[in-house]
Amino acid sequence: MGSGMFGRCDFVVVVVLVVLVGLVGSVSGIGVNWGTQSTHPLSPSKVVKMLKDNGIQKVKLFDADPGILDALKKSGIQVMVGIPNDMLYTLANSVEAAEKWVSKNVSKHVSSGGVDIRYVAVGNEPFLSTYNRSYETTTLPALQNIQAALTKSGLSNRVKVTVPLNADVYQSSSEKPSDGGFRPDINNLMVQIVKFLNDNGAPFTVNIYPFISLYTDPNFPVDYAFFNGYQPAINDNGRNYDNVFDANHDTLVWALQKNGFGNLPIIVGEIGWPTDGDRNANLQSAQRFNQGFMSRYMSGKGTPMRPSPIDAYLFSLIDEDAKSIQPGNFERHWGMFYLDGQPKYQLNLGSARGNGLVGAEGVDHLAKKWCVLKPSANLNDDQVAPSVAYACQNADCTSLGYGTSCGNLDVHGNISYAFNSYYQVNDQMDSACKFPGLSMVTDKDPSVGDCKFRIMIQTDSAVLHGKIGSLPTVLCSFVIFLCCNLLF
Repeated sequence: MGSGMFGRCDFVVVVVLVVLVGLVGSVSGIGVNWGTQSTHPLSPSKVVKMLKDNGIQKVKLFDADPGILDALKKSGIQVMVGIPNDMLYTLANSVEAAEKWVSKNVSKHVSSGGVDIRYVAVGNEPFLSTYNRSYETTTLPALQNIQAALTKSGLSNRVKVTVPLNADVYQSSSEKPSDGGFRPDINNLMVQIVKFLNDNGAPFTVNIYPFISLYTDPNFPVDYAFFNGYQPAINDNGRNYDNVFDANHDTLVWALQKNGFGNLPIIVGEIGWPTDGDRNANLQSAQRFNQGFMSRYMSGKGTPMRPSPIDAYLFSLIDEDAKSIQPGNFERHWGMFYLDGQPKYQLNLGSARGNGLVGAEGVDHLAKKWCVLKPSANLNDDQVAPSVAYACQNADCTSLGYGTSCGNLDVHGNISYAFNSYYQVNDQMDSACKFPGLSMVTDKDPSVGDCKFRIMIQTDSAVLHGKIGSLPTVLCSFVIFLCCNLLF
């Protein structure tokens, strides 16, 4: 996340993937982030078919999962593979480890079956303030060692290194981008990284999230976050800024220019809008933002400082119900598609397929049954709060709360939503609807309006986080406090 008006505070190690759609002319195509932090992920082969069905030519991954890379073989889709932050220390301190990583995760896939790997993303937003400088000494050495390994393997002309950085690595002392520069505490490190990227013909990758500006600042002008020509525009020495994305992007351009790297290529590694989990996160705003961005993108319009076409990856392809919600409940709802691969809204990505997104095919759901609160249940039962807390802690209750899709449920609805979420995450096992004296299974859909009680998809294996244990009667008071706030 960036700071001030220009920001994005995404402190999770987010698994993001970017889809790129081929466009007329020199534009290389819009990308999409393919994150995999889901309790019930779609099979890689289904996702790759989705990408192709939607005309997507580029994808950004957060690791180098061999199953996903195998599915991308001979697909014609360009790939950015990722190295998680927890690997930076090892790669920074061992050239041999870097060579092994490149051999296993790049060379093998490029040579054996034509996976079109174009970039290696070394780390993911490693300089977020929430990481307490944990990766400041290892990011550049890891970058250098991966570059050396690519060079040794003969791939350095084909595969470029980069570091996806949060927009908080730069800032402006005013509203004007021209007052921008790198964050003082990491300025010297940023200049070293930028010089290294420049010397190796590699791009600067930045994640920009106008949504976070709204989330963190209640006084932020809503329309400035979108692409509808907010007025009055900010006049910066004759350059007009009528949306925060342009201002944020060009603050980076100025930071690069002031340090002698004004022509360094920039990739927008993540840009998007969530659909739930916050009062500003909804289907209408997400459609407005993403279509506004895509319309500009397809027109080939850049920013005032970089008028050429933008290289960008939308965030993200599919919702991820197992992501950390430390930054906010919206973190699990960035997808253009729901967990089952069905589109959330109409979006024109610039392909020949028109305005609609094409959903995943051949996805099987579990049976049409739900776990809900018994009508006869006593809300004063001592087991209510611990049971709901347990369900929410081990499933996903981020659609509950003020301003969310299920924010208008009554107490019974909130409890039922929590129970059902746990029941579905655990593959509708009988033991997952055994909240003591409180729950029952029904074949009547309890969904109300926009609040959907979803049924999980069938996957090849059982739930990722393991089998269900017995419900504890005492839980962390903090978790109970959170869930009780949701209920009452």
